[in-house]
Amino acid sequence: MAVIRTSTVDLHVNGAGTHAYIAQPDDEQQHPGVVLIQEWWGIEPHIQDLAQKLATDGFVVAVPDLYHGRIATEPNDAMRMMMQLQKNVDLASREISGALENIKALPSVQPKNLGLIGFCLGGFLAYTAAARDSNIGALVTFYGAGYDPSLEEVKKVTAPVLAFYGKQDGSVPPEQIAKIEKLYKQAGKDFTVKIYDAGHAFINPTHGAGNEQAAADAWPRAVSFLKEHLH
Repeated sequence: MAVIRTSTVDLHVNGAGTHAYIAQPDDEQQHPGVVLIQEWWGIEPHIQDLAQKLATDGFVVAVPDLYHGRIATEPNDAMRMMMQLQKNVDLASREISGALENIKALPSVQPKNLGLIGFCLGGFLAYTAAARDSNIGALVTFYGAGYDPSLEEVKKVTAPVLAFYGKQDGSVPPEQIAKIEKLYKQAGKDFTVKIYDAGHAFINPTHGAGNEQAAADAWPRAVSFLKEHLH
């Protein structure tokens, strides 16, 4: 198994000492870069584990700490923290951009078109970040709740998209998934959607539906998609 090196870096954005968790292969090789965006819980162990799994698969991964050191432990806390963040999506977007710029500048990252992958709240933010950055090479979203774009917003996304949802996820009803897919197809975008018989956050065994079958199928698809488009 590959040896992984982890660290924390200051993103130098928003004047608040915003940091990112970094996971990367501990070698002298160059690897594609990916920014991973947290769920509404914050950078809990599950998110760090996903970053390390991506690093094991050969990526340099940055996870911007959008909650600035805070981690929610129960749903009411997570809801409050998410709502605070959603009041200023521009702030979060600048921090995501800072993480993208940080790993793009690393000598170990090649190519310089980067991947975005987000979960839950992070799935929503990954969509919005991709519409702001034309240098994104691949976008993967897992159960991105709250995403209700216009056609004009969708037209700004230049990266190919792989989107995962669960048909039992009440936060993203089937009609909303169909609407998103229709808009991307209407805009002529490379958009692939995969829907599992699972609930919300099915890849999170601690705070989600924890559907092992769906997770076992979705994760390799996500990794393959990133490898296919980041080269």
